[in-house]
Amino acid sequence: MSGIPHDHYEPKSGGAKWLESRLPVLSLVYNTLVIPTPKNLNWMWIWGVVLTFTLVLQIITGVVLVMHYTPQVDLAFASVEHIMRDVNAGHMIRYVHANGASLFFVAVYFHIFRGLYYGSYKAPREVTWIIGMLIYLLMMATGFLGYVLPWGQMSFHGTAVITGLFGAIPFIGESIQTWLLGASAVGQPALNRFFSLHYLLPFLIAGLVVVHIWAFHSTGNNNPTGVEVRRGSKEEAEKDTLPFWPYFVIKDLFALAVILVVFAAVVGFMPNYLGHPDNYLEANPLSTPSHIVPEWYFLPFYAILRAFTADVWAVQFANWISFGIIDAKFFGVLAMFGAIIVIALAPWLDTSTVRSGRYRPMFKWWFALLAIDFIVLMWAGAMPAEPPYSIIALTGATYWFAYFLVILPLLGVIERPTARPATIEEDFNAHYGKSTDKSAE
Repeated sequence: MSGIPHDHYEPKSGGAKWLESRLPVLSLVYNTLVIPTPKNLNWMWIWGVVLTFTLVLQIITGVVLVMHYTPQVDLAFASVEHIMRDVNAGHMIRYVHANGASLFFVAVYFHIFRGLYYGSYKAPREVTWIIGMLIYLLMMATGFLGYVLPWGQMSFHGTAVITGLFGAIPFIGESIQTWLLGASAVGQPALNRFFSLHYLLPFLIAGLVVVHIWAFHSTGNNNPTGVEVRRGSKEEAEKDTLPFWPYFVIKDLFALAVILVVFAAVVGFMPNYLGHPDNYLEANPLSTPSHIVPEWYFLPFYAILRAFTADVWAVQFANWISFGIIDAKFFGVLAMFGAIIVIALAPWLDTSTVRSGRYRPMFKWWFALLAIDFIVLMWAGAMPAEPPYSIIALTGATYWFAYFLVILPLLGVIERPTARPATIEEDFNAHYGKSTDKSAE
């Protein structure tokens, strides 16, 4: 587990000793609960438990929905209606599952931006960060595959648009697209494949989540100061930390309860608010919606995809130096995936020796602009691909890449950080007052 000194599990009963010698599951649970955790963690550290809960919720509701869903192009839409109308509590299970995807992405975006602000990606946590980004990519894939299954108008035509992006890859794009769809167009083979993968990927995500938790337990948790826990002795470590149970478990459960109240209100009173009206119409290949948009959590990257049109100088330059191989469509695909890749590369793009943004005055402003830029891109992605929205999307996409590829490396050279506390204990005492004993903390 963690390299921070702490008490380890010692079985006392005969049954516990027998089990521990064969399958050390009790020590795993114990070491997880008593893991020394920086005691200055703020409320931005509650999103991990929200993500874990939501993953379990999505798997359970998904398994129930699969029992009643029919992955057949002529019956898929009707089977969803059957779930909504005839299955006991089917409408609630489906609404929880559909809105659970939104809760999943709300939590993961807060989780990622918290990591970017507090420098959770910096050494020695680079592997933890990369695993987290792999989980995010699988989440995006799972969300897209699930959006196809209702076989509504937006599901069908959105699938055609998104899979068509792979067709933009020079030389091999058409073959990849055909391989993905299992045919030359969206139809029964595509529905079979997407249904199978949508059912499989959450379990792969669950496996990566276990590795993700293992990774940050091995390096220790980051905290708002970015200062590491003292590891010289158990006594020193105890000055900077508290056991995960009960302090942070109770805190996380309280935050989860508050978030679930809001989630229950959305599911109960406005379950279709985040869905597109066209997706409540059965798929018709002969009738294309006037404006095809993905789910809201894909919109920032969808805006980046559409921002780079043939009249953008960067696209024209790429087209010229590649002798026409990189056209506007392929450039947009590269930009969309590149926007995610640069997040994953943050550990190597950020040259500052200071981990936490709390002590980086210039970084705070640029990071605030990045958060605003993300929201603006989300809005622009939902708008038609025409001026002024296309100009706004291009501006937002430019800043996104500039932040990671130019601003973040430069700040490490020109920025003058403010003074940091020497220890986590010092920061904790400055914010909450010095405690007289362990129980008072």
